[in-house]
Amino acid sequence: MNTSPAETHHYYFAFPTLDTVLQVDENDGNVTVRASRDTFSEGRKLRFIRELAAEGFIPDRFRWPGATSTRAADGVFWEVDGSCFRPDAAHTAQTRRFMVRLLGATALFWLALMGLLLLHGAR
Repeated sequence: MNTSPAETHHYYFAFPTLDTVLQVDENDGNVTVRASRDTFSEGRKLRFIRELAAEGFIPDRFRWPGATSTRAADGVFWEVDGSCFRPDAAHTAQTRRFMVRLLGATALFWLALMGLLLLHGAR
């Protein structure tokens, strides 16, 4: 019997007023929420999970975990890890090379325009 691996869904949410980015991974009924900063209270976490379930991002069983529960449902794991949102060294180096080339080309273009301006002004 061939079974395919469970499909993982990744969603990203930004909260600029809180300076926080969330990555929500849903895989085989379990939900992992990675936050760039610890800015969500327990109540806000529960409301966020309910909102995700209501919008269809995660399974509907997380919408109402329990009438008396004040914590997120079982199967939801919160992690605070800002390092997963930082660019890796390869992307940083690629961006740096691009910017050095762009600034170098801009400087050469500016020098060429200044040279043309001085030559035209000397006539």
